[in-house]
Amino acid sequence: MYPLTSVLTLALLQPHGLHAASSPTPTIHASAFQEQITGTIIGAKGPLSGVTISIKEDAKLASSTDADGKFSIQAQIGQTLIISAVGYEKVERKIDAASMTINLEESVNSLDEVVVVGYGIQQKKESLTGALQNVSGQKLRDVTTPSVENMLNGKAAGVYVAPGTGRPGTRGGVVIRGQASVNGVTSPLWVIDGVIVGYSPGDLNPDDIANLTVLKDAASTSIYGSQGANGVVVVTTKAPRAQKMQLSYSAKLGFNDLTTGNLQMMNGAELYDYYSSFSNAADIKFPRWSPDLRNSDFDWWNLATRKGFTQNHNIALQGGNETLQSYLSLGYYNELGAVKGFEYDRYNVRLNTVYKPFEWLTIKPSIVGARRGTDDSQYSTTAMVTNLPWDSPYDADGNLVPHRYSGWVNNASTNYLYDLQWNHTNESNYELMGNFDFDVRLTDWLTFSSINSYRTNLFSRSGYTDPRSNDGQSVLGRLSEYRLENNRRYTNQILRFNKTWDKHAFNGIVAYEFNDFGEKIVDVYGTGFIPGYEVLDVVSKPERTKGSLTEWATQSYLTNMNYAYDNRYLAQVSFRRDGASNFGDDVKYGNFFSVSGGWNIHNEAWFDVSKVNSLKLRAAYGSVGNKPTSLYPQYDLYSISNASGYNGVPGALLNQIGNPGLKWENTYTAGVGIDAAFFNNRLRVSADYYDKNTDNVLFQVPVTGLIGVTSIWRNVGKMNNRGYELTVGGDIIKNEDLLWSMDLSLGHNKNKLTDLYKTLQNGELISKPIIAGDNSNIAGSAQRLLEIGAPVDSYYLIEWAGVNSDTGKPMWYKLDKDADGNVTGNSTTENYAAASYQRVGKAAPDLFGGFGTSLAYKNFDLNANFGFSIGGQKYNYARQEIDADGTYTDRNQMKLMDGWSRWEKPGDVATHPVARYGNKDNGNKASTRYLESNDYLRLRSLALGYNLKLPQYYLNNVRLFVSAENLFTITNYSGVDPEATINPDNGRLMETAVPSVYPATRKFMFGLNVTF
Repeated sequence: MYPLTSVLTLALLQPHGLHAASSPTPTIHASAFQEQITGTIIGAKGPLSGVTISIKEDAKLASSTDADGKFSIQAQIGQTLIISAVGYEKVERKIDAASMTINLEESVNSLDEVVVVGYGIQQKKESLTGALQNVSGQKLRDVTTPSVENMLNGKAAGVYVAPGTGRPGTRGGVVIRGQASVNGVTSPLWVIDGVIVGYSPGDLNPDDIANLTVLKDAASTSIYGSQGANGVVVVTTKAPRAQKMQLSYSAKLGFNDLTTGNLQMMNGAELYDYYSSFSNAADIKFPRWSPDLRNSDFDWWNLATRKGFTQNHNIALQGGNETLQSYLSLGYYNELGAVKGFEYDRYNVRLNTVYKPFEWLTIKPSIVGARRGTDDSQYSTTAMVTNLPWDSPYDADGNLVPHRYSGWVNNASTNYLYDLQWNHTNESNYELMGNFDFDVRLTDWLTFSSINSYRTNLFSRSGYTDPRSNDGQSVLGRLSEYRLENNRRYTNQILRFNKTWDKHAFNGIVAYEFNDFGEKIVDVYGTGFIPGYEVLDVVSKPERTKGSLTEWATQSYLTNMNYAYDNRYLAQVSFRRDGASNFGDDVKYGNFFSVSGGWNIHNEAWFDVSKVNSLKLRAAYGSVGNKPTSLYPQYDLYSISNASGYNGVPGALLNQIGNPGLKWENTYTAGVGIDAAFFNNRLRVSADYYDKNTDNVLFQVPVTGLIGVTSIWRNVGKMNNRGYELTVGGDIIKNEDLLWSMDLSLGHNKNKLTDLYKTLQNGELISKPIIAGDNSNIAGSAQRLLEIGAPVDSYYLIEWAGVNSDTGKPMWYKLDKDADGNVTGNSTTENYAAASYQRVGKAAPDLFGGFGTSLAYKNFDLNANFGFSIGGQKYNYARQEIDADGTYTDRNQMKLMDGWSRWEKPGDVATHPVARYGNKDNGNKASTRYLESNDYLRLRSLALGYNLKLPQYYLNNVRLFVSAENLFTITNYSGVDPEATINPDNGRLMETAVPSVYPATRKFMFGLNVTF
């Protein structure tokens, strides 16, 4: 009987399939000589699920074990079973009874593990020549988040993850082996079940992930060519198996609250005492300035925060026979933010099917859908930090006070709660992807594979600004509607070959790939309406009407080949030719390649070291590419809009100067590595060293804005990333009842700009440094410097010189120069304008990674995972406003941290200048005063679980667990979170802290996993 989840697929693929299944066939006649063989497969810790069982004499007959390790297969007494499972030795067992129990022994060589390395190529770890890391879905899911990117944090060496903020649904930013571009894309390519989906996994349900492979070096990524410059993340979702129908359910529920880090804001009494200590306190002109303010203490932080609630539910149904197998999953994730007024939810569905109507044909259709939405009436994350504790949003009767309330000390400010009575924003996103893949086995060594995918995304945002609100008063209210629709088509036609003879093994692919994308955006504002109506029909004036249409396409020809001799000597070569629509005709195509080799020393006849189970050396060299983030940089573009017209007559204005000669950004990577296992595989080590050189760096070069254009795309220079990675895993105690293991992954990357475009100056071509912003979009924040010999994330700031112990004034360094302009030294100055900007510090850490430990005793398990970062710096712009020495008198101030002190009298050696009302000393201007080390050690997750079996209630396995996430962070950073975040506007890394940041959350979760 066909499984329930496959009926629809079967009807589509074989309309008479159900009828045919009940008709006599040669297979059924053959089964007259067979009988049903049943059994149980036992591993080191009990019954094993997912074990593959096949008949040696008839490879078409295959089955797999269920959650209890049980299997059933049609065979004859005397035939031979072949049993294989990842992590265990392969076994052949003669069938001598109708019921069998088979024990498997763990493989002493972890290199038997099969890894997906791209384009459906599966290789044993022992055969790999590239640098990659495999992360199981179970290991990923130790934290509770809808973002797969955030789950990667600390789990793969050389993979740096800047987590999203604590706001529900925010994504993290992933950087593999350092930043290889300045203005190009820096995120890795994501590939899900063989389909390239772009630089984000979208709304992928983490519970659907079977495993995830991070491709890092040229041997692994060059097959992806122009899209693999920043690494590739290959995701394999759970595939259906031939087994009896299995139902599983998992749930997580818990609470979350905000973490404050080391930031502590002043209460009413502390703020009054602070102002009273000002050297010019007599000049304070607050409306209510009196000692009574010590008794006014409204907690804006407490007002805006709450115990958030998180729930995650997933149900999966899978099973089938040798002809048809299906996997169906449904997921729901919901989170109420720890800041009031924000809710995020997401629904997921996935149907993966494998249908084998003939021995030579396998059809693999799948449908994936997701819907996420947010309800946003969120309380202000800025106000909960900066609003004065002397001002309450409520009057004595508990009613909300209006904007610019005369009873407030800061009576020029608005009461955001007053607007939140009405104003809100709602977002929704629908994601749908359908695949129709199939394999045709042409011979026993040649297969044709076809992967075909269509993906569509529908996003909408609706905003309501009430006529009574502060932002709506002047226009009598505003309604906004934003609609985005994009579609992505992907097809890949692959010829696979796999041939072995004698001691030789040769496999590879030849393929053609096409990928195109189209997007349409409509953005409409309307103003003037009666309060309470939320459709554009009611507005009296169309304030703004905007729209856009964008398209791009790429096509590729590629090949990858692997050769092994006697499983000792390994070689790999790949070549790819990419064409992209966002380059000029003469440079539209780019060529990329890789060559790599490996040596399995442990397989040499002369190698006889009993303590060493495996030892392999690897080396690779190759190239990958990158494209500009702009879709049409090769063309002169004109803006046709209201601003381009005159007196109501439409017109066009130049807004981009094209560069038809813009070239591909190329990254050439050389790397060596070693993989080893010792002491019966109890100790496992993998180490890599790499050297990445990027040529033709893409950058939007600033130009004079006289003609309305402020930048042009150019290939500006060269960049180098060099570093090492180390992964160590070990089983400290391992016996029948107890397993205690530990693992460590760390990475180090050193980045520098090695060349920069040249300009003509005094008749000579010279490279001048480029000054850039810090992605915070805040005037007066830190700047970055692109300079030859320096990291691309170097800060460009005035250097803080401390506090003058005699006067209490702030000081900075200025560079002293001779008559020829040469720097001879530095000196201090109390004049900020006279101080010198210098290259000081960098954002990227010197060392980063994670480590964890796992303890399993009988049915109990305990797991802990930590993350760390050493040697990076973060610019704390928020302190320019809330640690401002009296410059700002309309916002609260932070308490001084331990070890900090304020200058009060001559002779004081202090960290902070004298505080004055309306301070004009410029002590809070951008400088290294606010550039802080963001070293940290964080306990990312801690979980305790218990497993039990209740077969009498049809429960094959039950796991109960409790977990805590983001439990503590050890750091000297003075803000709420030392980790870099993501700019929500452009998705770029942002190592600058702003007052409006949504702090990270701490979660306490309760969970249940059940398999029926």
